[in-house]
Amino acid sequence: MLQGGDKFGQRARRHDRFHRAAADTSVAGRRLQRFRGFTLLELMIVISIMAILISVAVPMYNQSIVQARESVLRSNLSTLRNVISQYTLDKQKAPQSLDDLVQAGYLRQLPIDPMTRQANWEVVQEDVLMAVDQQEPGINDVHSASEMTASDGTAYSTW
Repeated sequence: MLQGGDKFGQRARRHDRFHRAAADTSVAGRRLQRFRGFTLLELMIVISIMAILISVAVPMYNQSIVQARESVLRSNLSTLRNVISQYTLDKQKAPQSLDDLVQAGYLRQLPIDPMTRQANWEVVQEDVLMAVDQQEPGINDVHSASEMTASDGTAYSTW
Protein backbone atom coordinates (compact mmCIF):
# COMPACT_ATOMS: atom_id res chain seq x y z
CA MET A 1 0.00 0.00 0.00
CA LEU A 2 2.78 2.28 0.64
CA GLN A 3 3.99 1.78 -2.84
CA GLY A 4 0.58 2.56 -4.36
CA GLY A 5 0.20 5.60 -2.17
CA ASP A 6 3.70 6.69 -3.05
CA LYS A 7 2.84 6.54 -6.75
CA PHE A 8 -0.27 8.56 -6.14
CA GLY A 9 1.79 11.12 -4.22
CA GLN A 10 4.28 11.39 -7.09
CA ARG A 11 1.47 11.95 -9.56
CA ALA A 12 -0.06 14.60 -7.36
CA ARG A 13 3.28 16.37 -6.98
CA ARG A 14 3.84 16.30 -10.77
CA HIS A 15 0.31 17.55 -11.33
CA ASP A 16 0.82 20.29 -8.75
CA ARG A 17 4.16 21.35 -10.36
CA PHE A 18 2.51 21.48 -13.79
CA HIS A 19 -0.26 23.76 -12.55
CA ARG A 20 2.19 26.02 -10.73
CA ALA A 21 4.34 26.31 -13.87
CA ALA A 22 1.25 27.07 -15.96
CA ALA A 23 0.17 29.69 -13.45
CA ASP A 24 3.66 31.24 -13.49
CA THR A 25 3.65 31.46 -17.28
CA SER A 26 0.21 33.02 -17.35
CA VAL A 27 1.34 35.66 -14.85
CA ALA A 28 4.49 36.23 -16.90
CA GLY A 29 2.35 36.39 -20.03
CA ARG A 30 0.17 39.08 -18.46
CA ARG A 31 3.31 41.00 -17.46
CA LEU A 32 4.66 40.75 -21.00
CA GLN A 33 1.38 42.00 -22.42
CA ARG A 34 1.44 44.95 -20.07
CA PHE A 35 5.11 45.86 -20.88
CA ARG A 36 5.09 44.92 -24.56
CA GLY A 37 5.22 48.48 -26.00
CA PHE A 38 6.82 51.78 -25.12
CA THR A 39 5.02 54.55 -23.35
CA LEU A 40 4.60 57.96 -24.92
CA LEU A 41 6.96 59.44 -22.33
CA GLU A 42 9.72 56.96 -23.22
CA LEU A 43 9.35 57.69 -26.92
CA MET A 44 9.43 61.46 -26.32
CA ILE A 45 12.63 61.15 -24.26
CA VAL A 46 14.35 59.09 -26.96
CA ILE A 47 13.26 61.49 -29.71
CA SER A 48 14.48 64.48 -27.65
CA ILE A 49 17.89 62.89 -27.12
CA MET A 50 18.15 62.12 -30.85
CA ALA A 51 17.21 65.71 -31.74
CA ILE A 52 19.91 67.08 -29.42
CA LEU A 53 22.55 64.78 -30.92
CA ILE A 54 21.55 65.72 -34.47
CA SER A 55 21.60 69.44 -33.66
CA VAL A 56 25.21 69.03 -32.51
CA ALA A 57 26.31 66.78 -35.38
CA VAL A 58 24.96 68.76 -38.36
CA PRO A 59 26.99 71.97 -37.78
CA MET A 60 30.14 69.90 -37.20
CA TYR A 61 29.52 68.05 -40.48
CA ASN A 62 28.97 71.30 -42.39
CA GLN A 63 32.17 72.77 -40.94
CA SER A 64 34.14 69.70 -42.00
CA ILE A 65 32.80 70.07 -45.55
CA VAL A 66 33.94 73.72 -45.68
CA GLN A 67 37.39 72.80 -44.33
CA ALA A 68 37.74 70.07 -46.96
CA ARG A 69 36.83 72.49 -49.76
CA GLU A 70 39.33 75.03 -48.45
CA SER A 71 42.02 72.38 -48.39
CA VAL A 72 41.27 71.41 -52.00
CA LEU A 73 41.33 75.08 -53.01
CA ARG A 74 44.77 75.57 -51.44
CA SER A 75 46.05 72.47 -53.20
CA ASN A 76 44.64 73.50 -56.58
CA LEU A 77 46.07 77.01 -56.28
CA SER A 78 49.47 75.61 -55.36
CA THR A 79 49.40 73.24 -58.33
CA LEU A 80 48.39 75.98 -60.76
CA ARG A 81 51.07 78.35 -59.47
CA ASN A 82 53.76 75.67 -59.75
CA VAL A 83 52.69 74.76 -63.26
CA ILE A 84 52.63 78.44 -64.34
CA SER A 85 56.15 78.82 -62.99
CA GLN A 86 57.38 75.65 -64.74
CA TYR A 87 55.78 76.69 -68.03
CA THR A 88 57.36 80.13 -67.82
CA LEU A 89 60.83 78.74 -67.12
CA ASP A 90 60.58 76.00 -69.78
CA LYS A 91 59.07 78.06 -72.60
CA GLN A 92 60.79 81.33 -71.65
CA LYS A 93 57.45 83.06 -71.84
CA ALA A 94 54.49 83.18 -69.48
CA PRO A 95 51.26 81.47 -70.50
CA GLN A 96 48.71 83.82 -72.03
CA SER A 97 45.79 81.74 -70.72
CA LEU A 98 45.30 78.73 -68.48
CA ASP A 99 44.38 76.70 -71.55
CA ASP A 100 48.01 77.06 -72.69
CA LEU A 101 49.00 74.89 -69.70
CA VAL A 102 46.64 72.12 -70.83
CA GLN A 103 47.65 72.33 -74.49
CA ALA A 104 51.35 72.19 -73.59
CA GLY A 105 50.75 69.04 -71.50
CA TYR A 106 51.50 70.51 -68.08
CA LEU A 107 47.97 69.65 -66.92
CA ARG A 108 45.47 67.09 -68.21
CA GLN A 109 42.66 69.49 -67.49
CA LEU A 110 42.15 72.63 -65.48
CA PRO A 111 41.31 71.86 -61.85
CA ILE A 112 37.91 72.95 -60.62
CA ASP A 113 37.58 75.74 -58.08
CA PRO A 114 35.81 73.93 -55.19
CA MET A 115 34.11 77.14 -54.05
CA THR A 116 32.48 77.99 -57.39
CA ARG A 117 32.50 74.37 -58.64
CA GLN A 118 33.73 75.55 -62.02
CA ALA A 119 37.12 76.02 -63.68
CA ASN A 120 36.69 79.80 -63.67
CA TRP A 121 39.94 80.97 -62.10
CA GLU A 122 40.85 84.66 -61.96
CA VAL A 123 44.25 85.11 -63.59
CA VAL A 124 46.71 87.88 -62.79
CA GLN A 125 48.62 89.08 -65.85
CA GLU A 126 51.51 91.41 -65.31
CA ASP A 127 54.06 92.99 -67.57
CA VAL A 128 56.84 92.03 -65.15
CA LEU A 129 59.11 89.23 -66.32
CA MET A 130 59.52 86.35 -63.83
CA ALA A 131 62.74 84.92 -65.22
CA VAL A 132 65.88 86.38 -66.78
CA ASP A 133 65.38 84.42 -70.00
CA GLN A 134 61.67 85.23 -70.22
CA GLN A 135 60.75 87.04 -73.42
CA GLU A 136 56.98 87.66 -73.07
CA PRO A 137 54.92 88.67 -70.03
CA GLY A 138 51.67 86.90 -69.26
CA ILE A 139 49.95 85.09 -66.41
CA ASN A 140 52.02 85.00 -63.26
CA ASP A 141 49.39 84.22 -60.61
CA VAL A 142 45.91 82.78 -60.19
CA HIS A 143 43.14 83.25 -57.58
CA SER A 144 39.73 81.80 -56.84
CA ALA A 145 36.78 83.47 -58.56
CA SER A 146 34.63 83.03 -55.46
CA GLU A 147 33.45 86.11 -53.59
CA MET A 148 32.77 84.16 -50.40
CA THR A 149 34.67 84.53 -47.16
CA ALA A 150 36.88 81.76 -45.79
CA SER A 151 36.65 80.32 -42.28
CA ASP A 152 39.65 82.44 -41.26
CA GLY A 153 37.83 85.63 -42.32
CA THR A 154 39.72 86.33 -45.55
CA ALA A 155 38.18 86.31 -49.01
CA TYR A 156 38.89 83.27 -51.16
CA SER A 157 39.78 85.59 -54.02
CA THR A 158 42.80 86.85 -52.04
CA TRP A 159 44.35 83.41 -51.57
